Amino acid sequence: MNDKNAEKKIAFYIGSLRKGGAERVFVNLAGYFREEGYQVVMVTQYRKEDEYTLPDGVERILSDIGEENISPSRVVNFFRRLNKLHAIWKEQEADLALSCIGKNNFMTVVTTVGTKTKPVVSVVGEAKEEYPGKGMRILADFLFSRAAGVILQTERSRSFFCRKVGAKAVILPNSLNPDFIRPRYEGEREKKIVSVGRMDANKNHEMQLRAFAALKDKYPEYELVIYGDGELRSYIEETAAKLGIADRVSLPGVVPDVAARIERAALFMLTSYSEGVSNALIEALALGLPVIATDVPSGGTEELMTDGENGLVIPAGDLEALISAMDRLLGEEAYADRLGREAAKIQEKLAPERVNPLWKAYFEDIINE
Repeated sequence: MNDKNAEKKIAFYIGSLRKGGAERVFVNLAGYFREEGYQVVMVTQYRKEDEYTLPDGVERILSDIGEENISPSRVVNFFRRLNKLHAIWKEQEADLALSCIGKNNFMTVVTTVGTKTKPVVSVVGEAKEEYPGKGMRILADFLFSRAAGVILQTERSRSFFCRKVGAKAVILPNSLNPDFIRPRYEGEREKKIVSVGRMDANKNHEMQLRAFAALKDKYPEYELVIYGDGELRSYIEETAAKLGIADRVSLPGVVPDVAARIERAALFMLTSYSEGVSNALIEALALGLPVIATDVPSGGTEELMTDGENGLVIPAGDLEALISAMDRLLGEEAYADRLGREAAKIQEKLAPERVNPLWKAYFEDIINE
């Protein structure tokens, strides 16, 4: 632990710590800064079930106004939330507060006014989905230009914002989850095609089912395993049954130790319509899996993959392209293995010991301005 950082305080602001990509990134960063000797506080609006555990020494504060303070008026509740968050920043006296996801960024910029705390906003998803419509985009430009820092995950995201915000923004990658830093599995691969992600419309698991159904007779020994849960689970089960593949589709839900469960798989698929930089995709590449991923509008896939070099990139929503890509990787094992070996090199690029110091250097620049 670095004693010279002991007088510096970093705050993180997010809706909850419910298990998800952005939440995990925040928890990992909180742990890193704590290990570096900083005081660290995690501010969340809510406490949910199935949350990540905070590292030792990281304080948790809830910013929700509580049921006893809820008014029938949404406007009154909004200003009460603003006031409570402002009071938290004043009390905590953090040097810097990092926020992410939609309106949380707005809240952080507004509520840190008049406090010691410098707001840093981050966009982890597709910008036009986090800030849909002209009004939200104008507000994002106005408030982001007044933030102490702006963090984006892809170069393509700059074009969404005004020139001032785009020029101010930095691109900082997420570090790889240490659970996925391991030697690549080199033995015979299991006859499994895997996917990891929340079961919602955006992830487009239906396309995976239809592509698998189209190839089921050509590759009768394979099964499709989708890890995760969500509101479309029942629909996915019904669709698999209608396509006649229910006996070859497995939905284990949210499971521990995903790395151990998928590292021997023959193929990983990400078929989302939109993503920021997908943590699930980073992790599959790090394990050295042969990967098929959709080219999402944010440029997140483009940041990680080169088509034909470390995986196959297909247009979002293109069923025929997915069938073709699956057929090639399942039918040409040597080619799939070559892509997987190249994919595993991302371990070095996104290793925590390489990425986390980039975040630290950026935070230090802002704190010392």
